[in-house]
Amino acid sequence: MLYAILCYNSEEQIGAWTKDHHDAVMTGLGEVQRGLAEQGRLGPVARLLPTTTATTLRKDRDPPIVIDGPFAETKEQLLGFYVIECADLEQALETARDLGRANPGGAFEIRPLAAFRPGSLPV
Repeated sequence: MLYAILCYNSEEQIGAWTKDHHDAVMTGLGEVQRGLAEQGRLGPVARLLPTTTATTLRKDRDPPIVIDGPFAETKEQLLGFYVIECADLEQALETARDLGRANPGGAFEIRPLAAFRPGSLPV
């Protein structure tokens, strides 16, 4: 089953990292990702740009409106995500723990994915 591991942390804290700390975290994450890739379990990975670059479509308005910024006011922002093949939730949690050892702080939200491929659903 595919799981999404959504990466949350404080942009302010991440933005304050030194180059050396940033490089060390990225190296550690790269090691975890290489292991997952070698196991054939690594799907798409994305690091999102800061929330200052976000645009939100508010659908709860009539008509819908477009606003600058993220959809929520929170201390932690969604910074990126992984799509990982896991046998079950326990393996997804262990994978998140491995990623967390490489990049401590913040939180990982783990959700099973339902693949949606337009045109591939049976009629």
